[in-house]
Amino acid sequence: MRPWREGPGDRRSYHHGNLKEALIEAARRFIAERGIGGFTLVDAARLVGVTPAALYRHFRGREALLEEVAGRGFADLADRLARALTGRGTPLERFTRMGEAYLTFAEEEPGYYAAIFEVRGQAVPAPASERPNPFDLLVEALRSTFPDGFDGVDPRFLALEVWALSHGIATLAAAGQLPKPGPDKYELLRAGVLALVHGAGGRAREKP
Repeated sequence: MRPWREGPGDRRSYHHGNLKEALIEAARRFIAERGIGGFTLVDAARLVGVTPAALYRHFRGREALLEEVAGRGFADLADRLARALTGRGTPLERFTRMGEAYLTFAEEEPGYYAAIFEVRGQAVPAPASERPNPFDLLVEALRSTFPDGFDGVDPRFLALEVWALSHGIATLAAAGQLPKPGPDKYELLRAGVLALVHGAGGRAREKP
């Protein structure tokens, strides 16, 4: 997360015409430091130095502001995963970098990350709707990395398991709950993902 010199309670100004962006930034910072429920529209208005009534020029309410933050975060995550998927290296190396990019995003952008998973409603804003979402990118990466498939296991089912593993490790790392000494979060994710994809075929063969 980019450094912020003042605390969330300090009054901040904004450049004329950039109130919407200032409000989104304020909400993102508040979420990172206090959680989704840790601020009000009055807090956001005070932070950027306007009256609460001014916020309604851009957002119909607090939920709309939160949905915009979630959409920005979703788009940022998708861009990072897409860059990892289309980078240099073998398919397995690119797939591994996607996991690293996911964990790095969760660490660097806790406000965006929390909003993605906690805000209900339309998560992806209209300008980002044309780009693949993170889940579709993960399915695509699985198919390109393991072209022989998983003995009948649907890659989308496996992608959901990989995402759940990634989210769990990111959450434990943020809470300082990963065991020490021990492997770091990137090593844990790589080992866990390989166990999932290599175990998928075995699970498929065990089905009646």
